[in-house]
Amino acid sequence: MLINLPYPQKSKAWHFRFLMLLSVFFSLIFLFSYKKSNGSKANLFVEHPSLEDRSSGELSLLTYNIAGLPAIISSAETPRASSIREIGERINRFDIVNVQEDFNYNTELYSFNLHPYRTQTMGTVPFGDGLSTLSKFPIMESQRVAWSDCSGSDCFTPKGFSYTRIQIAKDVFLDVYNIHATAQDNKNAVAARKKNLKQLAAFIHENSECQPLLIMGDFNAHYAFVEDNVRDFQKEIHVLDSWTLLRNKGLVPEHQEDFVASHALNVTDDCESIDKIYFRNSDQIIFTPKNYQVQHDLFSTDSGKPLSDHCAISLNLEWELTNSSQDTSVVNDELLLK
Repeated sequence: MLINLPYPQKSKAWHFRFLMLLSVFFSLIFLFSYKKSNGSKANLFVEHPSLEDRSSGELSLLTYNIAGLPAIISSAETPRASSIREIGERINRFDIVNVQEDFNYNTELYSFNLHPYRTQTMGTVPFGDGLSTLSKFPIMESQRVAWSDCSGSDCFTPKGFSYTRIQIAKDVFLDVYNIHATAQDNKNAVAARKKNLKQLAAFIHENSECQPLLIMGDFNAHYAFVEDNVRDFQKEIHVLDSWTLLRNKGLVPEHQEDFVASHALNVTDDCESIDKIYFRNSDQIIFTPKNYQVQHDLFSTDSGKPLSDHCAISLNLEWELTNSSQDTSVVNDELLLK
């Protein structure tokens, strides 16, 4: 959720009363909306074939901020429980899905979902981070990390990123990260978001060095916004942006001094979204991105209303095991030149 709101200076007493009221408010929301989650239990009635010894394949990917805050404070237009139940069913066609803001309706999200591997929810607001990964391939490892820095309302949940290691074929593994960075564009939020990406980069260096990598999520950041450091993050961990490669001729948008972000629902295939899909090749795997798409129609009601306050972003990603003579830096350069 990307919002721009003024934050006038107030007295310390006002801030204290405001925080107390918010604490009471979120506590009441939790008490009246808590539902036990199905968590990461697999759908036992779905047969999952044993993983083959393969040297190539294709993955269908999706990232989606599903606006799972309690309905009373959600900015989505449609009813939350029924909409998220519908989302859970419609994402069945994708191999690996990262969702954000999976807070108060995880039971609905998983109720008609057929992915046999799903991460365990942390719970509702204010206890959960809202990050869930759903996969048709086995999730071998899973870890959640809260941001060390936050701003405003983002501090009322342990937002951050999650890490999963997913096995996509026999002896073939992919490190997948799900991210929900600090929202808003005021000074404190921008400073926190910059530190968010530095924290994620440090974790990747420590835990996924030399590994094939996939990062999908809500970055709440634009290349065009002068204050954001998303381009520095991209360079530091050597990931490629699927939208840049497939829809923007390999070019990263220039900084705009007076940049104003469009609403997240107004993005098209040909404009940058705050919801991004990055990938990184390794010495073992080479990826080729195909068919980047903003999934407006798939995640709208029959009357055309979006099921969330964000658009879902999809990508098909072909993969192939490398031979020892291939240089991944050369492959990356070739992708940028296409």
